[in-house]
Amino acid sequence: MKKIILLIFLCNVFGVTIIAQETEKTNISMIESLKVAYITKQLNLNTEEAQKFWPLHNNYINELKRARKENLNNELVFEEKALNIRKRYSTEFKKILNSDERVNSVFTADRNFNNMMRKELINRRMNNSNVDGKAKKMKYTD
Repeated sequence: MKKIILLIFLCNVFGVTIIAQETEKTNISMIESLKVAYITKQLNLNTEEAQKFWPLHNNYINELKRARKENLNNELVFEEKALNIRKRYSTEFKKILNSDERVNSVFTADRNFNNMMRKELINRRMNNSNVDGKAKKMKYTD
């Protein structure tokens, strides 16, 4: 009997873990789709530009992530590497976007989108903690 209960418990734990991982993947995918739509609109990309731009932009983001991962404990080194990556990609972006203003808009749009997502996350966390706090208050007053 104990083995059956243990088996049921383990199945439930693993099932919840798998569902949580799928939900996280879906959320990341949704955020990436929002980012593509936001930046495409900000840059006013046509179809031809978008087809060339997005693979290059994805490589750019991956290089920034790699530089961050390699320099977690050294902000100055990371910032220097990030600047070099931006400089290198700015010339590549210009080949597609044909102007310095639009290239600058790539970096601005990326930063603005990330800031919007950060603010949204903070707001959601605050709202969740407010809901939890209200529930706790209600629980104690009852």
